[in-house]
Amino acid sequence: MAELQRHWQPRELHQGIDESELSWRIDRLMCAGFDPLTARILALRGHKNPQEAKAYLEPSLTHLPDPFAMRDMERAADRVAAAVLRGERVMVSGDYDCDGQGGTALLVEFLRDLGVEISYFLPVRDVDGYGLSERAIRDAAQEGVKVIISVDCGTSNVHEADVARQLGISLIVTDHHQPPDVLPQAFALVNPHQKDCPFPGKELSGVGVAWYLAAAVRSILRKRNYFANRPEPDLKKALDLVALSTVADLVPITGVNRVLVKHGLSVMEQEGRLGLVELAKVAGVKRYSCGTIGFSLGPRLNAGGRLADSRVGVQLLMADCAEKAQEIALELDALNHERQQIEAQILDQCIERIEAGEQGHKSIVLAGEGWEAGVVGIVASRLVERYHKPCVLIALDGNGQGKGSARSIKGFHLFEQLGRCADTLIKFGGHEYAAGLSIEEDRVADLARELDALACTTLSDEDMVPRLYYDAEVGLGDLSVGVVERLSQMEPFGMGNPGPVFVVRGVSPRNARAVGTNHLSFLACDDATGAIKAIAFQQAEKLARLSGEVKVDLLFSPSINEWQGQRSVQLEIKDMRVSEQGGGALC
Repeated sequence: MAELQRHWQPRELHQGIDESELSWRIDRLMCAGFDPLTARILALRGHKNPQEAKAYLEPSLTHLPDPFAMRDMERAADRVAAAVLRGERVMVSGDYDCDGQGGTALLVEFLRDLGVEISYFLPVRDVDGYGLSERAIRDAAQEGVKVIISVDCGTSNVHEADVARQLGISLIVTDHHQPPDVLPQAFALVNPHQKDCPFPGKELSGVGVAWYLAAAVRSILRKRNYFANRPEPDLKKALDLVALSTVADLVPITGVNRVLVKHGLSVMEQEGRLGLVELAKVAGVKRYSCGTIGFSLGPRLNAGGRLADSRVGVQLLMADCAEKAQEIALELDALNHERQQIEAQILDQCIERIEAGEQGHKSIVLAGEGWEAGVVGIVASRLVERYHKPCVLIALDGNGQGKGSARSIKGFHLFEQLGRCADTLIKFGGHEYAAGLSIEEDRVADLARELDALACTTLSDEDMVPRLYYDAEVGLGDLSVGVVERLSQMEPFGMGNPGPVFVVRGVSPRNARAVGTNHLSFLACDDATGAIKAIAFQQAEKLARLSGEVKVDLLFSPSINEWQGQRSVQLEIKDMRVSEQGGGALC
């Protein structure tokens, strides 16, 4: 099966914005001094007046909502503050991904600064599974721990919460996953997705909830004069961890998250956390951004939890010795290379099976022995990109059970749909677009049948066509360095806040050549403007079709290329096709 043809669609159609409404927004913004292109992009991001646009372009920490607006936050923070004042032992229990690692490091550093005797636990995927560990809770009780704070997990751990309560431990759950019907009876459950939780920042990641808990604890201790003779922890300095883990967890960079990430990226540049500096070196990262976090730093931190021990990631983030930080960074880099090799092998196997017909009408469910449980989620994402179908991949353990990861497309809410298949599963949890599950091997076929029936009922044929959205059609002459710099003020870009994407039609590709591992470089030329450098990542296979007098339409994001002191516009190609006058499709 060939890769699917992508449909290009104006963003206003995707968002259902009336043309007159869009024009009204653009006019208001232009009257306030915004140039037409910037005004259009801002209007398409939902900004209806200059005040909204300014708040978006200049997100301030003073605009963040009150931590105590989150359900159960006051009870949770008061209990942690009491532990600080009483000198009780506390343990932080995080998830094994980058979000859990960052949130764990944040709370451990915060509580350590408060003088707490603190320890932390992160599960080993193949030993402990996902979420809170009964073994870890019992060990903590033996060690005299009185408070356990979960990070990025715990909302589904009903049994483990009961164990903690029976052992006299106050369990405080901080999480952002969708709550199940039955909630754990924890001392406090802090999750903005709970029913009746008035907190406006539903998009928070696990590390974001943990940062808010720290802010609430500090507020209570401040009122109790705890800082009369000791310095207050500076939570702004912890925003580097918030930005890192929020971006890596692929949650929307909107609302509260946009404020946190914007300031967190600045902290990353200014403070120079030792572990991140060393990780950036081995990853070849020269500038911190959502892109470099998502494609370079996050995958390396996640590699520890996928293939080995996620605690090495926490150790790196809290490292205070350059030599040790470099050693861990190199270890994570090696694990990431190993992860890439394993991923490629599983992906090839899956594609072979799918091309042989092993898939549903509108979904993919595959299981295999010898697959690495920590990698199947990435492969599932690759398959969704290729086939545009909800996908579940299950790593069978050889003993009759399997652990799976699922990824989805717009219109098919994974958490809700898996809930309708709950009878076939041991357990599951997750979000709209990503989920994890455990299943008996002999129920895999049942899951495949039930999930495909749900997909066929829920998804229309139109839903199965992948779409790429663009903000405007432009000419190459519209893209000056000044224009692109103004557009960059809308960073950070990411989930929910996509970078500007444009279409230019009928340009001539010149000097096309393959570069790097699988990239395509060429000059985009027209008669009026001249040439602009273009780079198409992972599209080198299209090189042969850019010869002769072909003219192409390009879907791209503009960026600034810096080389030997010179700054110029560069087009980062998302997709391309032969122009109508050239006939046919390129991809």
